[in-house]
Amino acid sequence: MKALEKFLEWGGMKKDVVCLVISGAALAASLAGVLPEGADPAWIAIILCGVPIILEAIIGLVTAFDIKADVLVSIALIASVIIGEIFAAGEIAFIMQLGALLEELTVAKARDGIEKLVHLTPQTARRLSGGAETEILAQQVQIGDILRVLPGETVPVDGVITAGETAVNQAVMTGESLPVDKTVGDEVFSGTVNQFGSFDMKATKVGEDSSIQRMIRLVQSADAGKAKIVGIADRWATWIVVIALTAAALTWLFSGEIIRAVTILVVFCPCALVLATPTAIMAAIGNATRHGFLVREGDALERLASVTAVMFDKTGTLTCGTPEVAAAVSCSADWTNEELYHLTAGAELRSEHPLGKAIVSCYKKRQAQEIAQPETFAMVPGRGVAARVDGQEILAGNVEFLAENRIALPEDTGKMAERYLTEGCTVTYVAIGGKCAGFLALSDTLRADAPDTIREIRSAGVTPVLLTGDHAAAAHHIAGQLGISEVYAECLPEDKLRRINSFQKAGGQVCMMGDGINDAPALKKACVGIAMGKTGSDIAVDAADIALINDKISGLPHLLRLAKRMMLTIKCNLAFSMTLNIIAILLAVTGVLNPVVGALVHNAGSVLVIVNSAFLLNWRKKKSD
Repeated sequence: MKALEKFLEWGGMKKDVVCLVISGAALAASLAGVLPEGADPAWIAIILCGVPIILEAIIGLVTAFDIKADVLVSIALIASVIIGEIFAAGEIAFIMQLGALLEELTVAKARDGIEKLVHLTPQTARRLSGGAETEILAQQVQIGDILRVLPGETVPVDGVITAGETAVNQAVMTGESLPVDKTVGDEVFSGTVNQFGSFDMKATKVGEDSSIQRMIRLVQSADAGKAKIVGIADRWATWIVVIALTAAALTWLFSGEIIRAVTILVVFCPCALVLATPTAIMAAIGNATRHGFLVREGDALERLASVTAVMFDKTGTLTCGTPEVAAAVSCSADWTNEELYHLTAGAELRSEHPLGKAIVSCYKKRQAQEIAQPETFAMVPGRGVAARVDGQEILAGNVEFLAENRIALPEDTGKMAERYLTEGCTVTYVAIGGKCAGFLALSDTLRADAPDTIREIRSAGVTPVLLTGDHAAAAHHIAGQLGISEVYAECLPEDKLRRINSFQKAGGQVCMMGDGINDAPALKKACVGIAMGKTGSDIAVDAADIALINDKISGLPHLLRLAKRMMLTIKCNLAFSMTLNIIAILLAVTGVLNPVVGALVHNAGSVLVIVNSAFLLNWRKKKSD
C-alpha cells in the first residue's frame, strides 16, 4: 500500500494538471466522434484520471475502511466500462479529478514559522565567574549564574538585573511599541533585545523554562485543536454509497435492465457536489486577494464565516506601531511650546533611544525650522540625555533623571503630565538651565481607518475585542477612541492564548488579528488568524491563515461579509447539485436517461456550479444591502 501511495504522489500537482489537460482533449475528441479504429480516446481519461481514483479508494478501504466519495466513483467507473459506456466513465473520472485539483490548489504549503521562531533563540551567553567573563552556549546557563548582556545583544535567559541600567525592546514578548527602561531589580526575558547600556543579570529561568522556549511550545501546540473542514461529499459518502448501490440493485432487480442500474450509479456520482465547495472557495480567495488579503489556508474563509468576535492586538494593528509626539507642553513663562519642542529636538538629535529618534523625526516632519545642532551631548542609559543647545543646558528624560540632577518637578506640571499618562502616552520631561520647563508627550497613533473599520465590523454582526500586551492605560484610551468595550491589557502570549481558548470553549469563534511575534500563538489558536503582512513579523505571518498584504485594515469588514457570502454560495451549490441528482436518478430509474446522457447532465450541473461560484470573484456588498 505504501508503494501505491508513493506512486500516486509522484509528480505532484504538475502531473495532475498535465493528466487533466490530456484527458480533457481526449474526451473532446471522443465527443466529436474522432474515434481511431478499435479505440475510444475516452480510455485515456479513464487511465490518467480514473485509475488514480480507483487506487485511492482501494487504499482507503484496505488501510482504514474509509468510505469516501471516490468509492462510489470507482464503482460507477468500473460498471460503465463493463457495459461499454467508455465516454461516461472517462467524463466521470475527469470531473472528479478536476474537483480534487481545485481542492488541492486551495490548501497552503506547510508553514515554517516555528523554524523562524527557533532562530530567535539566543545561542550564546556571557557568564561572569571570579571576575572573568566567559562565552558559553545558552543551553549551558544554570539558574543563579551571573550573566552580562551588551548593547544590541539578545537576552539569553530569563533573569533579574543585578547591575546597570538600560532600555529593552520587549516586542517579541509583549508587542509594546516602545522599549522599556530597566534598572537593578527589574526582570528581563529571553529573546528580548538590549537596546543600549550593558547590564549584569542573575539567571532565574533557563532552558525549556525560558520565555522564548515557552513561546515556541505555544506556537507548536496552539494549532492542534483547530478543526479542519471535511469536504461535504466525503462527509456524506457512506450514505451516498449505500443509497446508490441499493437504488441500483433494486432497479436492476425490478426492471431487469443493467443499463438502468449503471445509469443510476453514474448520475449518483457526486461530481457537482465535489465541485460545490472548492470552486466557491477559489473564487472567494480571488476576491479577497484583490482587496489585499492573501489567504494562506484553503478552509480559512469557511472558518471565518462562523466567527463571532474579532480580537485585535493594539500596537501595529489598530495603531501605526511608531511613537509620535502628541503634545509639547511648556510649564514655564520663559519658553513657549514651540521653543521647548525645538530645544528638545536639538538635545535628542544624536540620541539612539527610540523616543529620542521619534522626537527628532516628528519635529522634522511638522516644523519648518531646522533642528539646532547640540554643542555638547551625553546619554545616560535608562534615564535620558544631557546636551547644550543654542547656549542652553538641556536635560530630557524621565522623572528619575530630573530628580538625580536635583531638579524638582512642579506639582502643576506633574498633574498635566498625569493626564497624558492616563491616556497611554509616554512622557519625556525637559529641564532648561537647571529648572523644569515642561514635557513632551509621545503616543502610538491610531490608524486613520481604524474607527470606521471597527464600526463596520460591528455592523457585520461581529464583536470587536482588544487583546494587547500593552499597558492598561494605553489600551483603554485606544479602545475608548474606537468604541471597543471589551478590553484585555498587559497580556503575555500565554494570556492571549488563554483568553481565546476560554472564549472558544464557551461556544464562540474567534478571529485574531495581530502583527508581532508575541501574537503568533494566538494567531494559531484562533479559529482564524489574520496577520499584518507589510509591517508584521515573518513569524506572525507564517502562523496566520490569512495575511493582510497592504496593512489597510479597512478591508476586514468586506472579508467577513465575503466569507458569509461564500458559505451561502456553497449552500446554494449543494442544494442545486442534490436536487439535480434526485431528478436525474428518477429519470434513470424510469429509463429516460442512459449512462452517456446521465454523464452529460452531470457535466452541465458541474458547469452551472462553477458559474455560480464565479460570481464571487467580483462580489461586494452594496450600500443598500
